[in-house]
Amino acid sequence: MIVRQLSGRGFLNSHLTDMARPSSDLAALREIFSEAKNVAIITGAGVSAESGVPTFRGAGGYWRKWQAQKLATPEAFSRNPSRVWEFYHYRREVMLTKNPNPAHLAIAECEERLSKQGRTVTVITQNIDELHRRAGSKNLLELHGSLFKTRCMSCGHEAANYTSPICAALEGKGAPDPDTNDAQIPVQQLPRCEHEDCHGLLRPAVVWFGETLDSDILTRAEKVLDSCDLCLVVGTSSVVYPAAMFAPQVAARGVPVAEFNMENTPATMRFKFHFHGPCGTTLPPALERHETEQT
Repeated sequence: MIVRQLSGRGFLNSHLTDMARPSSDLAALREIFSEAKNVAIITGAGVSAESGVPTFRGAGGYWRKWQAQKLATPEAFSRNPSRVWEFYHYRREVMLTKNPNPAHLAIAECEERLSKQGRTVTVITQNIDELHRRAGSKNLLELHGSLFKTRCMSCGHEAANYTSPICAALEGKGAPDPDTNDAQIPVQQLPRCEHEDCHGLLRPAVVWFGETLDSDILTRAEKVLDSCDLCLVVGTSSVVYPAAMFAPQVAARGVPVAEFNMENTPATMRFKFHFHGPCGTTLPPALERHETEQT
Protein backbone atom coordinates (compact mmCIF):
# COMPACT_ATOMS: atom_id res chain seq x y z
CA MET A 1 0.00 0.00 0.00
CA ILE A 2 1.27 3.44 -0.95
CA VAL A 3 1.33 6.39 1.42
CA ARG A 4 -0.68 9.31 0.09
CA GLN A 5 -2.70 12.18 1.48
CA LEU A 6 -6.44 12.39 0.88
CA SER A 7 -8.39 15.51 0.11
CA GLY A 8 -10.59 16.93 2.86
CA ARG A 9 -13.71 15.46 1.24
CA GLY A 10 -12.51 11.99 0.33
CA PHE A 11 -14.11 8.60 0.34
CA LEU A 12 -14.31 8.61 4.14
CA ASN A 13 -17.15 11.12 3.90
CA SER A 14 -19.39 8.86 1.84
CA HIS A 15 -22.49 7.23 3.30
CA LEU A 16 -22.29 9.15 6.59
CA THR A 17 -25.59 10.97 6.54
CA ASP A 18 -27.53 8.24 8.32
CA MET A 19 -24.99 7.67 11.09
CA ALA A 20 -25.52 8.80 14.67
CA ARG A 21 -23.40 11.58 16.11
CA PRO A 22 -20.53 10.18 18.21
CA SER A 23 -20.93 10.21 21.98
CA SER A 24 -18.67 12.08 24.40
CA ASP A 25 -19.78 9.96 27.36
CA LEU A 26 -16.50 9.17 29.12
CA ALA A 27 -18.17 6.85 31.65
CA ALA A 28 -19.63 4.75 28.83
CA LEU A 29 -16.23 4.46 27.16
CA ARG A 30 -14.62 3.56 30.49
CA GLU A 31 -17.07 0.67 30.91
CA ILE A 32 -16.16 -0.69 27.49
CA PHE A 33 -12.47 -0.17 28.24
CA SER A 34 -12.74 -2.13 31.49
CA GLU A 35 -13.91 -5.20 29.54
CA ALA A 36 -11.60 -4.91 26.53
CA LYS A 37 -8.97 -7.63 26.10
CA ASN A 38 -7.18 -6.33 23.01
CA VAL A 39 -6.93 -2.56 22.66
CA ALA A 40 -5.53 -0.96 19.50
CA ILE A 41 -4.39 2.66 19.76
CA ILE A 42 -3.77 4.49 16.47
CA THR A 43 -1.82 7.73 16.88
CA GLY A 44 -0.87 10.60 14.60
CA ALA A 45 0.85 13.96 14.59
CA GLY A 46 -1.63 15.54 17.00
CA VAL A 47 -0.41 13.47 19.93
CA SER A 48 3.12 14.81 19.48
CA ALA A 49 2.11 18.39 18.70
CA GLU A 50 1.49 18.87 22.43
CA SER A 51 5.15 18.07 23.01
CA GLY A 52 6.05 20.97 20.73
CA VAL A 53 6.83 18.81 17.73
CA PRO A 54 6.18 20.62 14.42
CA THR A 55 3.47 18.77 12.47
CA PHE A 56 4.18 20.31 9.04
CA ARG A 57 0.46 19.96 8.39
CA GLY A 58 -2.02 22.59 7.27
CA ALA A 59 -1.37 26.32 7.31
CA GLY A 60 2.21 27.22 8.11
CA GLY A 61 3.40 23.68 7.45
CA TYR A 62 6.57 24.81 5.73
CA TRP A 63 10.28 24.34 6.23
CA ARG A 64 11.93 27.35 4.62
CA LYS A 65 9.80 27.82 1.50
CA TRP A 66 8.96 24.17 0.93
CA GLN A 67 6.02 22.13 2.10
CA ALA A 68 7.16 19.00 3.92
CA GLN A 69 5.28 16.85 1.42
CA LYS A 70 7.55 18.22 -1.33
CA LEU A 71 10.70 17.24 0.57
CA ALA A 72 9.54 13.86 1.90
CA THR A 73 9.73 12.06 -1.43
CA PRO A 74 12.27 9.82 -3.16
CA GLU A 75 12.34 12.27 -6.07
CA ALA A 76 13.28 15.20 -3.82
CA PHE A 77 16.10 13.18 -2.26
CA SER A 78 17.36 12.12 -5.68
CA ARG A 79 17.35 15.73 -6.93
CA ASN A 80 18.81 17.37 -3.83
CA PRO A 81 19.95 15.03 -1.02
CA SER A 82 21.68 17.92 0.76
CA ARG A 83 18.44 19.90 1.10
CA VAL A 84 16.45 16.87 2.25
CA TRP A 85 19.12 15.94 4.78
CA GLU A 86 19.10 19.52 6.10
CA PHE A 87 15.34 19.18 6.62
CA TYR A 88 15.66 15.86 8.46
CA HIS A 89 18.69 17.03 10.44
CA TYR A 90 16.59 19.96 11.65
CA ARG A 91 13.78 17.59 12.66
CA ARG A 92 16.17 15.23 14.45
CA GLU A 93 17.76 18.07 16.40
CA VAL A 94 14.35 19.49 17.36
CA MET A 95 13.23 16.07 18.59
CA LEU A 96 16.25 15.75 20.87
CA THR A 97 14.86 18.75 22.81
CA LYS A 98 11.31 17.36 23.17
CA ASN A 99 9.80 14.96 25.70
CA PRO A 100 6.76 12.67 25.85
CA ASN A 101 3.62 14.43 27.04
CA PRO A 102 0.80 13.11 29.28
CA ALA A 103 -0.87 11.32 26.34
CA HIS A 104 2.29 9.33 25.49
CA LEU A 105 2.83 8.53 29.16
CA ALA A 106 -0.78 7.47 29.74
CA ILE A 107 -0.62 5.08 26.79
CA ALA A 108 2.64 3.53 28.00
CA GLU A 109 1.35 3.18 31.57
CA CYS A 110 -1.88 1.61 30.32
CA GLU A 111 0.05 -0.90 28.19
CA GLU A 112 2.21 -1.95 31.13
CA ARG A 113 -0.74 -2.17 33.54
CA LEU A 114 -2.99 -4.17 31.26
CA SER A 115 -0.22 -6.58 30.26
CA LYS A 116 -0.05 -7.71 33.88
CA GLN A 117 -3.74 -8.58 33.61
CA GLY A 118 -3.31 -10.68 30.48
CA ARG A 119 -4.72 -7.90 28.32
CA THR A 120 -3.02 -6.35 25.31
CA VAL A 121 -2.46 -2.75 24.22
CA THR A 122 -0.82 -2.20 20.84
CA VAL A 123 0.19 1.24 19.60
CA ILE A 124 0.07 1.74 15.84
CA THR A 125 1.65 5.11 15.15
CA GLN A 126 2.14 7.21 12.04
CA ASN A 127 4.69 9.31 13.93
CA ILE A 128 8.41 9.05 13.30
CA ASP A 129 9.55 10.90 16.45
CA GLU A 130 9.96 7.89 18.80
CA LEU A 131 8.15 9.68 21.64
CA HIS A 132 6.01 6.59 22.28
CA ARG A 133 9.18 4.53 22.62
CA ARG A 134 10.73 7.07 24.97
CA ALA A 135 7.54 7.12 27.06
CA GLY A 136 7.90 3.37 27.60
CA SER A 137 5.61 1.80 24.98
CA LYS A 138 6.98 -1.57 23.93
CA ASN A 139 4.15 -3.09 21.93
CA LEU A 140 4.66 -0.53 19.18
CA LEU A 141 4.30 -0.53 15.40
CA GLU A 142 5.90 2.49 13.70
CA LEU A 143 4.15 2.55 10.32
CA HIS A 144 6.27 5.30 8.81
CA GLY A 145 9.66 4.45 10.31
CA SER A 146 11.80 6.64 12.56
CA LEU A 147 13.76 9.88 12.37
CA PHE A 148 16.51 8.08 14.25
CA LYS A 149 17.05 5.26 11.79
CA THR A 150 18.92 5.35 8.51
CA ARG A 151 18.94 3.09 5.46
CA CYS A 152 21.77 2.76 2.96
CA MET A 153 20.94 3.54 -0.66
CA SER A 154 23.60 1.05 -1.78
CA CYS A 155 23.47 -2.01 0.48
CA GLY A 156 20.06 -1.46 2.11
CA HIS A 157 21.40 -1.82 5.66
CA GLU A 158 19.12 -0.15 8.22
CA ALA A 159 20.32 0.95 11.66
CA ALA A 160 19.45 3.20 14.58
CA ASN A 161 21.43 6.43 14.65
CA TYR A 162 21.13 8.98 17.47
CA THR A 163 24.36 10.86 16.65
CA SER A 164 24.01 14.64 16.94
CA PRO A 165 24.77 15.97 14.40
CA ILE A 166 24.42 12.90 12.24
CA CYS A 167 27.48 14.03 10.24
CA ALA A 168 29.99 16.88 10.61
CA ALA A 169 28.85 18.72 7.49
CA LEU A 170 25.33 19.14 8.88
CA GLU A 171 26.43 20.78 12.12
CA GLY A 172 24.67 24.12 12.46
CA LYS A 173 22.64 23.52 9.29
CA GLY A 174 18.93 23.06 8.72
CA ALA A 175 17.60 26.40 9.98
CA PRO A 176 13.92 26.68 8.95
CA ASP A 177 13.93 30.44 8.29
CA PRO A 178 12.69 31.13 4.72
CA ASP A 179 15.65 33.43 4.09
CA THR A 180 18.20 30.70 4.85
CA ASN A 181 20.18 29.53 1.84
CA ASP A 182 20.66 25.85 1.09
CA ALA A 183 23.93 24.50 2.47
CA GLN A 184 24.59 22.61 -0.79
CA ILE A 185 26.66 19.98 1.01
CA PRO A 186 28.64 17.74 -1.38
CA VAL A 187 27.07 14.30 -1.50
CA GLN A 188 30.26 12.62 -0.20
CA GLN A 189 30.01 14.70 3.00
CA LEU A 190 26.41 13.66 3.72
CA PRO A 191 25.73 10.71 6.07
CA ARG A 192 27.46 7.59 4.75
CA CYS A 193 27.05 3.89 5.50
CA GLU A 194 29.60 2.32 7.83
CA HIS A 195 28.25 -1.21 7.50
CA GLU A 196 30.99 -3.54 6.28
CA ASP A 197 32.86 -0.62 4.70
CA CYS A 198 30.02 0.08 2.28
CA HIS A 199 30.23 3.92 2.40
CA GLY A 200 26.99 4.29 0.43
CA LEU A 201 24.76 7.33 0.84
CA LEU A 202 22.37 7.06 3.79
CA ARG A 203 18.78 8.27 3.73
CA PRO A 204 16.31 8.64 6.61
CA ALA A 205 14.60 5.28 7.21
CA VAL A 206 11.13 6.79 6.96
CA VAL A 207 8.32 6.07 4.54
CA TRP A 208 8.11 8.95 2.10
CA PHE A 209 5.09 10.00 0.07
CA GLY A 210 4.71 7.65 -2.87
CA GLU A 211 6.53 4.79 -1.13
CA THR A 212 4.99 1.58 0.15
CA LEU A 213 4.74 0.73 3.82
CA ASP A 214 6.87 -2.11 5.14
CA SER A 215 4.78 -5.18 4.34
CA ASP A 216 5.68 -6.98 7.59
CA ILE A 217 4.67 -4.01 9.76
CA LEU A 218 1.48 -3.50 7.74
CA THR A 219 0.57 -7.19 8.12
CA ARG A 220 1.15 -7.02 11.87
CA ALA A 221 -0.98 -3.86 12.13
CA GLU A 222 -3.82 -5.47 10.19
CA LYS A 223 -3.68 -8.52 12.45
CA VAL A 224 -3.93 -6.30 15.54
CA LEU A 225 -6.88 -4.40 14.08
CA ASP A 226 -8.66 -7.60 13.05
CA SER A 227 -8.50 -8.94 16.62
CA CYS A 228 -9.04 -5.77 18.70
CA ASP A 229 -12.23 -5.29 20.71
CA LEU A 230 -11.64 -1.57 21.31
CA CYS A 231 -9.87 0.98 19.13
CA LEU A 232 -8.70 4.46 20.12
CA VAL A 233 -7.74 7.02 17.48
CA VAL A 234 -5.53 9.69 19.02
CA GLY A 235 -4.40 12.91 17.35
CA THR A 236 -4.68 11.77 13.77
CA SER A 237 -6.33 13.73 10.97
CA SER A 238 -7.50 10.58 9.15
CA VAL A 239 -6.27 11.86 5.79
CA VAL A 240 -3.15 9.75 5.18
CA TYR A 241 -3.86 6.43 3.52
CA PRO A 242 -3.74 3.53 4.38
CA ALA A 243 -3.82 4.47 8.09
CA ALA A 244 -6.88 6.66 7.45
CA MET A 245 -8.93 3.52 6.78
CA PHE A 246 -7.78 1.46 9.77
CA ALA A 247 -10.27 2.74 12.34
CA PRO A 248 -13.25 3.01 9.92
CA GLN A 249 -12.69 -0.63 8.98
CA VAL A 250 -12.67 -1.60 12.67
CA ALA A 251 -15.87 0.40 13.24
CA ALA A 252 -17.48 -1.28 10.24
CA ARG A 253 -17.28 -4.65 11.96
CA GLY A 254 -19.04 -3.30 15.04
CA VAL A 255 -16.06 -2.67 17.32
CA PRO A 256 -16.28 0.52 19.45
CA VAL A 257 -13.92 3.24 18.23
CA ALA A 258 -13.14 6.37 20.26
CA GLU A 259 -11.52 9.39 18.62
CA PHE A 260 -9.48 11.92 20.62
CA ASN A 261 -8.67 15.01 18.58
CA MET A 262 -8.69 18.79 18.53
CA GLU A 263 -11.24 18.77 15.71
CA ASN A 264 -13.57 16.51 13.78
CA THR A 265 -12.00 14.47 11.00
CA PRO A 266 -13.38 12.93 7.80
CA ALA A 267 -13.92 9.71 9.77
CA THR A 268 -15.48 11.13 12.95
CA MET A 269 -19.08 10.23 12.12
CA ARG A 270 -18.14 6.57 11.75
CA PHE A 271 -17.06 6.27 15.37
CA LYS A 272 -18.97 5.53 18.56
CA PHE A 273 -17.13 8.19 20.60
CA HIS A 274 -15.40 11.50 19.96
CA PHE A 275 -13.58 13.51 22.64
CA HIS A 276 -12.73 17.04 21.61
CA GLY A 277 -9.64 18.76 22.97
CA PRO A 278 -5.92 18.28 23.57
CA CYS A 279 -5.02 14.57 23.73
CA GLY A 280 -2.85 15.17 26.79
CA THR A 281 -5.97 16.33 28.62
CA THR A 282 -8.70 14.06 27.22
CA LEU A 283 -6.86 10.75 26.93
CA PRO A 284 -5.38 10.10 30.41
CA PRO A 285 -8.80 10.00 32.18
CA ALA A 286 -9.99 7.43 29.64
CA LEU A 287 -7.00 5.15 30.24
CA GLU A 288 -6.56 5.38 33.99
CA ARG A 289 -7.19 2.34 36.18
CA HIS A 290 -10.86 1.37 36.29
CA GLU A 291 -12.42 0.52 39.64
CA THR A 292 -13.20 -2.99 38.40
CA GLU A 293 -9.61 -3.73 37.35
CA GLN A 294 -7.59 -6.26 39.22
CA THR A 295 -4.49 -4.94 40.96
